[in-house]
Amino acid sequence: MAPSAVTVTQPTTASKPAVGRTFGNYKEQAAGAQAYNKKLEEEGDAHHAKANYLNYLPAWNPDEKLPPLETFEHVEHGLDADETFSKLLGPSVEREDLTPNIGTVLSGIQLSKLSDRGKDQLALLTARRKVLVFREQDFATLPIGEALKFGEYFGRLHIHPTSGAPKEHPEFHVVHRGAEDKSGENLLQERTSTVAWHSDVTYEKQPPGTTFLYILDVPSTGGDTLFVNQAEAYRRLSPAFRERLHGLKALHSGIEQAESARARDSIVRREPVTSVHPLVRTHPATGEKALFVNPQFTRHIIGYKKEESDTLLKFLYDHIAFGADFQARVKWTKGSVVVWDNRVTGHSATLDFSGQRRHLARITPQAEEPYETPFGDDLSIAQVDERSNRHSSSH
Repeated sequence: MAPSAVTVTQPTTASKPAVGRTFGNYKEQAAGAQAYNKKLEEEGDAHHAKANYLNYLPAWNPDEKLPPLETFEHVEHGLDADETFSKLLGPSVEREDLTPNIGTVLSGIQLSKLSDRGKDQLALLTARRKVLVFREQDFATLPIGEALKFGEYFGRLHIHPTSGAPKEHPEFHVVHRGAEDKSGENLLQERTSTVAWHSDVTYEKQPPGTTFLYILDVPSTGGDTLFVNQAEAYRRLSPAFRERLHGLKALHSGIEQAESARARDSIVRREPVTSVHPLVRTHPATGEKALFVNPQFTRHIIGYKKEESDTLLKFLYDHIAFGADFQARVKWTKGSVVVWDNRVTGHSATLDFSGQRRHLARITPQAEEPYETPFGDDLSIAQVDERSNRHSSSH
């Protein structure tokens, strides 16, 4: 784990981030240090209880500077999974699919108790169903180190370059808006919607794979997370269009996120980077191909003129955003843990809960460098459906 710097600075009163700064297509959904009311979150007041999990409250250390990430060899545990899922889906497990194409709610299982074989099966099932929702989990009450150890099984833990994190544990990405925090309304002074479809930190050379997010404080209503199946989005395109996308690569940038953080008096732990990835990537465990572009971090297609790149990317962004029949909406309840595969999905928070506390922790294992396989070896829709649903035939 990365060492933590000694001095941590925190604002003591809430203030609104500056309005009027935009950074291209990048939408800033994070509240950040400038909007954080430390006293209210830690102690509460006459109108608000204190945060449920003080050990997960974010801290921003301006003196914490990290070196560039180095490449590493990722082990894909989904390749080792027994497709009977016997160590994951026991007889007591209840399943409800959110939609036919993406998302499954599972109850009657405790993730923290999984064996390594169960974790392998979790990685594969997540890759197939894209998003899994587990209710009544104990992640929030585990010692923080145990939660991180669980996540480390799936890959090297990513330390976010700009987000707040619990003291001594920068490997967590904390998603936090405090009680009475209305800073999200600033986004609507510049944009018509707070929705910002993306896959996490795709500007990294090795973006995340199997990813975990769990709830700590949930608003009374709102704050749902939207997910989209970008493998299904790829399959919906015509064969001729899919073939044209193969071989194309795009630049992904973390520069705008860092600029936004600096404009909000937040932190930049690591200097921003850019990476070039294929527009269509192949999942190592399933063989599925998926669109790998998003308006938050993808900037342009390599070798295309600006107008050409903008036109093609806008079509793909719209195709993903308007695909309600390959999307799912996850409602957060106490004890929920959501697991998704960042390689084949996109997601967005919905900032419709202004003035209420919403607090989550994300564990973000990195995966392999994105790659594509030749056009023509795509799985058919029937093959994908058969693989995705095979495990349910005995339950």
